[in-house]
Amino acid sequence: MTKRNTQQRRHTILSRVNQHGEVSVDELAVEFETSEVTIRKDLTALEKSGLLLRRYGGAMALPQEIVAKSNDKRDSLRKMAIAKAAAALIKDHNRIIIDSGRTTAALIPELASKRGLVVMTNAINVANRLLSIENEPTLLMTGGTWDPHSESFQGQVAENVLRSYDFDQLFIGADGIDVERGTTTFNELIGLSQVMADAAREVIVLVESDKIGRRIPNLELPWGKVTTLITDSHLAQEMRTAISDCGVQLICADISE
Repeated sequence: MTKRNTQQRRHTILSRVNQHGEVSVDELAVEFETSEVTIRKDLTALEKSGLLLRRYGGAMALPQEIVAKSNDKRDSLRKMAIAKAAAALIKDHNRIIIDSGRTTAALIPELASKRGLVVMTNAINVANRLLSIENEPTLLMTGGTWDPHSESFQGQVAENVLRSYDFDQLFIGADGIDVERGTTTFNELIGLSQVMADAAREVIVLVESDKIGRRIPNLELPWGKVTTLITDSHLAQEMRTAISDCGVQLICADISE
């Protein structure tokens, strides 16, 4: 049995567990035409990876509360890794925009060592966090009309304020990445994002790898507007190639677990 076949079998076993809730060693041995000893090794390996729970004679799916905690931890680790990679691109005295969103907000603790920053944001939670860090930056707010969906200010007032400034960098998230078109969003209010991009010399998108390839109808920023995309190291190679082929600098941050 090759390593590739072993990985394929374990992937299928995990799918069976998630679909049916539990599996038995003897049934799996028959299905895969292999020994029960091999199946037990597979289940042990999957349990060590935190993907299922062993039980007598087989295995069962993880309880939902464990899955949720595990996903939260992985999500946090990815955001922190992406934020560190983004902060490395920021120089002292830069003028930057930080858009609303959880991934962009993770950037703020990484700014504590930066001096003389000027930061514009349209999000109250981002502004509050900025005021609590060391080397407190000069804070600018867009103002505008509050949008509860994005938890940020939007509209013509915010857009006009942004047009009055110029910035070195924009840090913006996305609900999804269409590798053929660019960043996509569930929010139909995309005008401010486009004005932000026009006001900055570099547009840096921060997004977790599982959102790349997710097609959402609303195109927010076409690839021609994006300078750099920062994601995590779990991004598949074919996606890396497709994004790089669009002329976008791609940074895949290593995740420390």
